[in-house]
Amino acid sequence: MIPDLVIYNTLTRTKEKFEPLVAGRAGLYVCGPTVYSDSHLGHARPNITFDLLYRYLTFLGYKVRYVRNITDVGHMEDEVEETGEDKISKKARLEQIEPMEVVQKYMNSFHYNMQQLNVLAPNIEPRASGHIIEQQLMIDSILKNGFAYEKNGSVYFDVEKYNQQYQYGKLSGRNLDDIKTNTRQLDGQSEKKNSFDFALWKKAAPEHIMRWPSKWGEGFPGWHLECSVMSTKYLGEQFDIHGGGMDLTFPHHECEIAQSTASLGHESVRYWMHNNMITIDGQKMARSLGNFITLRELFTGSNKLLQQAYSPMTIRFFILQAHYRSTVDFSNEALQASEKGLERLMNAMKTLEELAPAEQSTVDISAIKENCFTALSDDLNSPVAIAHLFEGVKIINSVKAGTEKLSASDLAEMKSFYSNVVFDILGLRAENIGGSAQNEVLSGAVELLISLRKEAKANKDWATSDRIRNELNTIGIEMKDTKDGVEWKLK
Repeated sequence: MIPDLVIYNTLTRTKEKFEPLVAGRAGLYVCGPTVYSDSHLGHARPNITFDLLYRYLTFLGYKVRYVRNITDVGHMEDEVEETGEDKISKKARLEQIEPMEVVQKYMNSFHYNMQQLNVLAPNIEPRASGHIIEQQLMIDSILKNGFAYEKNGSVYFDVEKYNQQYQYGKLSGRNLDDIKTNTRQLDGQSEKKNSFDFALWKKAAPEHIMRWPSKWGEGFPGWHLECSVMSTKYLGEQFDIHGGGMDLTFPHHECEIAQSTASLGHESVRYWMHNNMITIDGQKMARSLGNFITLRELFTGSNKLLQQAYSPMTIRFFILQAHYRSTVDFSNEALQASEKGLERLMNAMKTLEELAPAEQSTVDISAIKENCFTALSDDLNSPVAIAHLFEGVKIINSVKAGTEKLSASDLAEMKSFYSNVVFDILGLRAENIGGSAQNEVLSGAVELLISLRKEAKANKDWATSDRIRNELNTIGIEMKDTKDGVEWKLK
């Protein structure tokens, strides 16, 4: 008997039994990437976390509608103050290409990385730029209800007005007085009633590339608005679970609650779930801080912080070995330990398939199964579940050594259990054993060819240079010359 699923609700700060709005069905929305650069280790964590949730809900028998968005407009450089350039527009300007070329390139890269990590695709993956009309309609309803105001072609959410009727800050635990104290009044922000008001629609400056027509003038939607719109469009005005990284709690998710409530008259999300951060030397890994390691670098070992390459399944196992609400500090030692642990688990899986049954069992496997599912149902406690799997590994190795026995029925049950948990729920793949060593060799070989091509170009030997690039492309390795050097990836 598998226990009822209990999840930690950030909104109530307690663990709660999961009771869906509709029996047997679950609606899940997760904030996806802003696609303006390569995905890094920090991005792997929320996607693996909510992939685990998606897989476990499915295993429990729920029909899940999983929606994960793509942010391709409206995400400004300064997320809190909403200043600077749109992140995608800036990348397009620097590379002198169309913004949607930036979006397509890094969306493709993100999807490829997720496939490598065995993260299942969502049922629906909407893009912000594809829902401009819906966002304008939600702005209309917020204006009509008196919780927003238009100024000089922009529309802002009136936080103080909203807070008179509802509670702004309930998710993040902040109160408006603290927010007022800690919010700077910036030059160019004077058109807001209050500096902590946030944009629903921004008037596009003459140099702004991404812009759409509206009744307020040409502009673009605010970052927070897209998730309120797309989650309710595809999951309904009220739905079960909204997930994302802890760093999104404020202001992004706080603003989502305010927007949805101001528009609909009630909150949309019943359970808020947030994964913690991956850190390097105690500091959050982030593109904005410049301390990140891309997933491609992890898989090839091509970063100075890495002692070797690590397979996608090693990275997945590394993340699953910590509870999703705890921080995980990056180190080569931790990744190498995960690599060894994963190899041990997968070798046991292989051994399990080769075991011969005995007439009767000398060991009870029911406790391992019960304890494992109890851990998974207790707010996705994957590290405890994995610990119980390794208790079973001892049994498997003992049966192989002849010191313990499993009957035909128990052996079949053990195989089914391990397949369900390791492959279907944890999402690990056996074929990645030894992948790190293979990736390390591959990376070294490609880097050598890049060096030889660089020499050929320096000698103006264009034929050799082109041949190296073309031959690599033929065998599935795409090479691209950039202003920062040569980039390569497996196609």
